[in-house]
Amino acid sequence: MKKRLPIGVQTFSEIIRDHYCYVDKTALLYQLAQGGKYFFISRPRRFGKSLLVSTLASLFAGERELFKGLAIEPLWNWSQSFPVIHISFGGGVVESREALETRLSDILGEHERRYGFEVLSKGIPGRFFDLILGLHKKFGQQVVLLIDEYDKPILDNLVAGRDEVASAVRDGLKGFYSVIKDSDQYVRFCLLTGVSKFSKVSLFSGLNNLKDITLVPQYATLCGYTEPELYDVFDEWLHGVDKDALRQWYNGYSFDGERVYNPFDVLLYLDERQFRAYWFETGSPSFLIRTLLEKQAHLPSLERMFAGEELLSRFDVRTIATEALLFQTGYLTICGKSRLGARMVYELGYPNLEVKMSLSEIMLYELVNRPDAQERCLREVYQALEAADMQAL
Repeated sequence: MKKRLPIGVQTFSEIIRDHYCYVDKTALLYQLAQGGKYFFISRPRRFGKSLLVSTLASLFAGERELFKGLAIEPLWNWSQSFPVIHISFGGGVVESREALETRLSDILGEHERRYGFEVLSKGIPGRFFDLILGLHKKFGQQVVLLIDEYDKPILDNLVAGRDEVASAVRDGLKGFYSVIKDSDQYVRFCLLTGVSKFSKVSLFSGLNNLKDITLVPQYATLCGYTEPELYDVFDEWLHGVDKDALRQWYNGYSFDGERVYNPFDVLLYLDERQFRAYWFETGSPSFLIRTLLEKQAHLPSLERMFAGEELLSRFDVRTIATEALLFQTGYLTICGKSRLGARMVYELGYPNLEVKMSLSEIMLYELVNRPDAQERCLREVYQALEAADMQAL
């Protein structure tokens, strides 16, 4: 189901802003909400995690008018609504354990004021528990916990010389998240989203029932656009578009299921009608580049790497496998899988032209460290390849 306006009434960006075009993922949300209580999903940045969380917040709050005509409307029990704690670490940078405490205090304070609660506990974990318990008592319903970008305060500090800060921030978050396990009887549903999956030992020691759906085929397309969805919802805006080029540039991400397009890239391309590295340009992969250089990664090997499921699904502050880092941040994706005895082994490769070209160029810049030399090198190599001039190459 989708709303449409005739082409020419608004610009494409205005149509997206006003929600006249959207991809309906609510059938998957219904399965998720009925399938358990505690979930975690990892997706690269700008893949729609925040939109997923805000949609769930509105769904559990019973805002039926927002779901008119969508797949979930006839399935959901709209006679019930649940109090929602919606926490996002997406904005700003946390540069210390003290800054994390301040950020958490501000987030809890916002919820306490909204729901009219008096602060009784002094510590952050105590206030978090009091908030959950207070909402349960006030509304007579279990509480929905939605935590977006749960790992960003740690990732903000995974840069040279800040491992100790990253570890301190991780320990602060560990104490905060441990409250969720202690509040089990008051929780209806809990979802954490992030870019990376930190090991349960280091961050989620209490949440041993957290179900990781990152590589569950059933939810592989929960974030991102499948090709049928793209052609169905945006067909009016695809006239004259080179669909093979669109696929080559922006499709190719696989989370052990049907491949999806990067939604951020698609929307900006349809607005500007130029093939560019929109997604890559919005984030500085400085930590990734530093790690690849420190580990002396063999760059041609990035075309084809192999990793087990356990390796892909987690890392910690001081032990980060190159394969896990590249996969979780979206620079590599699943290209195939096979069984090696009892183990599942995934083959990884670049998802598309945008990532392959952009990552290669930024690595070249770091190694050459002179923009003029970089451009000259790129130009001369391209010309030699185009002319099949092996001596020049």
